[in-house]
Amino acid sequence: MRDPGEGLTKDGFIRTGVSRARVPLAFEPVIVDAIAAFDSLRRGAAAASASDVALLLYGSVATGMAQPGRSDVDLVAVGVDPGHAEALARELSMAYRSICREVAVGTAMRRDYEEAGDEAYGNRVFFRHYCVPLVGESPVQAVNFLGDARAARGFNGDIQRALTRWRRGRREGLPFLAKQIGRKTLRAAAGLVSITESTWTTDCGTAAAHWRAHRPELASDLYTLFRWSEEAPARAQDVAEALSEDGVVGRIASDFSDRIGLWDAASN
Repeated sequence: MRDPGEGLTKDGFIRTGVSRARVPLAFEPVIVDAIAAFDSLRRGAAAASASDVALLLYGSVATGMAQPGRSDVDLVAVGVDPGHAEALARELSMAYRSICREVAVGTAMRRDYEEAGDEAYGNRVFFRHYCVPLVGESPVQAVNFLGDARAARGFNGDIQRALTRWRRGRREGLPFLAKQIGRKTLRAAAGLVSITESTWTTDCGTAAAHWRAHRPELASDLYTLFRWSEEAPARAQDVAEALSEDGVVGRIASDFSDRIGLWDAASN
C-alpha cells in the first residue's frame, strides 16, 4: 500500500513516512507481543553480540496505512537464529489472525548490510529509511541516502536474476508466483520511474501508472502485473507470456540494465 510520505527531500535524500507513532491502534497488540517475545530472545543472546540484536518493523503498519484484517505485519529480526524468527512468526500469526493476514519475520545478519556490493547497499538504505526499531537499534542510523541510481540498483538490481529463476523452475503455486512476478517487476519499474522522473518511489501502483507513459506499448502488461501484485487470479498462459523472451518482465529488466544497471555478480 502506497506510503504518502515517500519521496525526496529538497536535497535529494530519500524520505518515507515510517514512524512508531504511525502504527494503527488495531495493530498495537501485535507489536506489543512481538516486542515482549523478541526481547526474551535478545536477553538470551550471547553478551558479546546482544547489542547487535534488533527487531525492526516495516511496511504498511510502519507507515500507518495498514488495514485490519487485510494487511500483513512485516518484521525483520537482526542477529538471531532463523529458526527462532520462524517460530515467532508462527506464534504471532496464529494469535492474531483476526487482526492481520500474517506476521512475517525475516532475518538479517551483519554481512547482509556491512559487505561491499549493491545488495548490501540496498539493505543499508532499507534499514535506514524503511524500518522502525522496536527492540534494540537499527543497524544503520546516522547517514541518510540519496534517492539515486545506486539506491535503485541496490533495491532491484537483481531483477534479471529473478527472471532467470522464474524461468528455470516454478515450484511455487501459480497465485504465489504471479504475485512475486508482479511485485518484483513493478518495484524494478518504480526504480526506473524514480530515476527517469527525478523522484523516489517503491510503490507498485505508482510504477504501473507512470512507466506506461514512458513505455505505452506495455500499458496492458503493466496493468496485469499490478493486478497480480494485488493477488488477482493469474492464468498460466499469461504468466508464461510475461516471462517469455519478448515478455514484459524481460523488457523491464532490459530497461533497468540500460538505465540503472544490474547487480555486479563479483561483488555480491
